[in-house]
Amino acid sequence: MSHHLVVRVVAKLLMPFIILFALYVQMHGDFGPGGGFQAGVIFASAFVLYALVYGMDAARKVLPDGALRIGLALGVLIYGGTGVLGLLLGGNFLDYSVLAHDPVHGQHYGIFAIEFGVGLTVASAMATIFFHFAGRGANLDEMEE
Repeated sequence: MSHHLVVRVVAKLLMPFIILFALYVQMHGDFGPGGGFQAGVIFASAFVLYALVYGMDAARKVLPDGALRIGLALGVLIYGGTGVLGLLLGGNFLDYSVLAHDPVHGQHYGIFAIEFGVGLTVASAMATIFFHFAGRGANLDEMEE
């Protein structure tokens, strides 16, 4: 797609707004519709767009496999760690009210941490799945030669 200048420019202009919308959905998930899963999918869609317009090699430079693996593990660790922290502080698993001096503040902190962990895991998983499926044809061509 290197010869489609308009598509490349529009994609480059849209990506910050897609990421900003993902952050909005992430932050707004505490008070209304949205949250970690939806934000993760929207965030990953920005990198899918980048890969479709600029190619898989360029996308893998922007979002390497190592970063995706770290994102997957870190998101699950944040989710599980929030639950374990509740246990260590004397509550139940994923009992957010013990995370702060005020149970309401604890609920907000816990939900934010959980939603962030889910969003990070989902974004990393969606990008990984796309990269594996999109790169499958290239690997088959290399094996035939």
